[in-house]
Amino acid sequence: MEKKKSMEKLLEEMTLEEKVSFCSGKDFWHLEGLERSGIPSILVTDGPHGVRKLPDDAEDSLGIEQSVPATCFPTASLLASTWNTEMIKEVGRAIGEECREEKVAVLLGPGANIKRSPLCGRNFEYFSEDPYLSGEISGSFIEGVQSEGIGTSLKHFAVNNQEKRRMTIDAIVDERALREIYLAGFERAINKGDPLTVMCAYNRVNGDYCSEHQHLLIDILRREWGYAGALISDWGAVNDRVKALKAGLDVEMPGDNPRNDDLILKAVKNGEISEKKLDETVKRILKIIRRTSDGAEDGFTYHRSAHHEKAREIAAEGTVLLKNEGDVLPLKKGRSIAVLGELAKKPRYQGSGSSMIRPNTLDRPLEELKRSYKDPKNIRFAQGYRLKEDRIDPDLMEEAVDLAGSSDITIIFAGLPARYESEGFDRDHMKIPSNQNILIEKVSEVSDQVIVILQNGAPVEMPWIEDVKGIIEAYLGGEAGGGAVADIILGLKNPSGKLAESFPYRLEDNPSYPYFPGGKNTVEYRESIFVGYRYYDHADVDVMFPFGHGLSYTDFELSGLWIEEDEWDGEGELDLKCAIKNTGDRPGKEVVQVYVEACDSNILRPPKELGAFKKVRLEPGEEKIVTFSLEPKVFSYYNTSEKRWVLESGVFNILVGRSSRDIVLQEDIVVAGNEKVGVMTDASVRTAYLELPGKKICRDVFEELYGKSLPPHNEGFQKPYDMNTPLGAVRDTPVGERLFSEVQKAIKERSKDHEQMTSMMQNMIKEMPIRNLPVFSQGEIDYPMTEAFLKMINGHYLHGGFQLMKSMISKKSLRG
Repeated sequence: MEKKKSMEKLLEEMTLEEKVSFCSGKDFWHLEGLERSGIPSILVTDGPHGVRKLPDDAEDSLGIEQSVPATCFPTASLLASTWNTEMIKEVGRAIGEECREEKVAVLLGPGANIKRSPLCGRNFEYFSEDPYLSGEISGSFIEGVQSEGIGTSLKHFAVNNQEKRRMTIDAIVDERALREIYLAGFERAINKGDPLTVMCAYNRVNGDYCSEHQHLLIDILRREWGYAGALISDWGAVNDRVKALKAGLDVEMPGDNPRNDDLILKAVKNGEISEKKLDETVKRILKIIRRTSDGAEDGFTYHRSAHHEKAREIAAEGTVLLKNEGDVLPLKKGRSIAVLGELAKKPRYQGSGSSMIRPNTLDRPLEELKRSYKDPKNIRFAQGYRLKEDRIDPDLMEEAVDLAGSSDITIIFAGLPARYESEGFDRDHMKIPSNQNILIEKVSEVSDQVIVILQNGAPVEMPWIEDVKGIIEAYLGGEAGGGAVADIILGLKNPSGKLAESFPYRLEDNPSYPYFPGGKNTVEYRESIFVGYRYYDHADVDVMFPFGHGLSYTDFELSGLWIEEDEWDGEGELDLKCAIKNTGDRPGKEVVQVYVEACDSNILRPPKELGAFKKVRLEPGEEKIVTFSLEPKVFSYYNTSEKRWVLESGVFNILVGRSSRDIVLQEDIVVAGNEKVGVMTDASVRTAYLELPGKKICRDVFEELYGKSLPPHNEGFQKPYDMNTPLGAVRDTPVGERLFSEVQKAIKERSKDHEQMTSMMQNMIKEMPIRNLPVFSQGEIDYPMTEAFLKMINGHYLHGGFQLMKSMISKKSLRG
């Protein structure tokens, strides 16, 4: 066997131009290779809940809904609700196996962004409002995928918490919130899973684009966290390629960008970037290629039916029983059942956008209920509503209500259609379609045995919550979600899912509500560290269902909390344990959750924060001892004055329970911290209060950070427009309106057979910066064309401008 060349030898053999070429991809989905040196070009592809690989004959490079068949596992919202890190690893391994069959080297996922607002259109693709839980689940997923020799790409780094203006928005966030909330999950995932790559986000953070953010990429990611993998851009996220390379971004995607390669080449030749810096970048890329290609094998295939069963198992594990009044669930034998709702026949099982998987097969809830129920003839169906519209169909409504009135029990499948939530746009509200709400209300008038099954990627309002007996949150359960929810309904599986996010009663209760999604240029994270349950507990706001909530068909008893030390020096880890017993009559699983409360802190801190958890399976009557080890960091806060994590001295309360609001056990412990003597409260968290009817809320941390006026960035888009102006913002010019209209028309034509994609694509184009015209037209509109277009919309007369416009709108990349 020929001995592999060292990295140094490979670099010696490369020309400067060849080194520069590795700083961008080869094309839309491949990294660059160098055949004469035996360096292959490797394939990367979308995830994260399955493999979205395009076939060789795909109509375009995006290829949404054109991918090869793969197992569609549940989306992140459900995966996180399992609170089962070992099972998440198994999902990762299964997806890694499918990557091996398809010769995919790097899977673009998981997504570890925090669920700041329930409105974010991409929340289905993210895990939690809590960074500890998000980091643990993300890290386990990475471990599973990479155990198969496949790389992952932890994304979107960082503070990418909305779809509105996602390519250009500037997230203004204080350093403490940045560290404790928005970066902490990434740090934990990196420490646990060591992903081969990290993907930078589109947006800006405190003024700088993530792709060129030295504080994020070099100061924190490289130096503080010691991350040694490669940094790649999201597709089209690079604003200034030279600045990005200097800030540590290794690979720009998609590739084949001769203009940016030329800019890097020029910067190296004139000394702005050293060749040593370039070599370090290329080394990191070569390491990825070598690590993922060394184990590549021909002829490997995965077991499709086994993966489908794994998808069904994980979907059941993460399904959350929200309400079960009078033990209406599981269904008893011999009862007549009305199944209502189009979602029972046409389930929504995944989100829309770059993560869309073409499933190998699809379980439909109605079919699975009939297949598993002892007397399927007792199950009758009525549609009740149309998914494509909110309008009430009187005939469908009447048929459904009549059927419910003549049945022993009614199961209504409801939730969010794809047109309500998707990558590319955010929701405007938390409501499900009005025709579904009214159906539930009318059915509840004729039946007192109503169960609602929800299919959605994020929390929804439930105005009928007091009128129904049972509620199951099935989220977007993947290709086997229909079978999994049937298993739960019929008691073939005991539900054990726990919410990874809070469900507020109303959108207005969410702390980000007044500030989301911000203005045209900036969004202010005024709620600071008070995200999710941290805010609801702090402000004493009632929630519909708290973080960590989830019921079972059996009962569990927690007892005997024991902490290793009464006084802890803050070194190593703090060990504790408690007992848990299944006091019910069937096997089941419970998630034991450990929270930490700083009792006498000198600074403003949340009432409690998740510090550990374990999922435990118990037979009826069985009792186990559960042990935990708490890290010093879960007791600490980030001090922006000292620029370090500080463990305060004082009393902490260790809380053990079933959810953030169902605390069963607690014990105090005295901690010897590492704070400096005489250092008082951190200025960035001396937060004023404002009394409002019914609750306390935090008032603007920003007044101390930035003064009483907002940063002057929200005046809107004005001439002169620049390369970062969104395409939709130049419609007030004749030239801009013409190009925008043609692009939108082309999208509508292209996606006419895939209605759910139209809104997503049209919104993405509307908010795409002008600089990305060459990227997403796949080079058909080149940079000189784009620069000329920019001059024209700014009112400059260009000789031949009319011909330029005709040429731009005639490009096949716009037509197709």
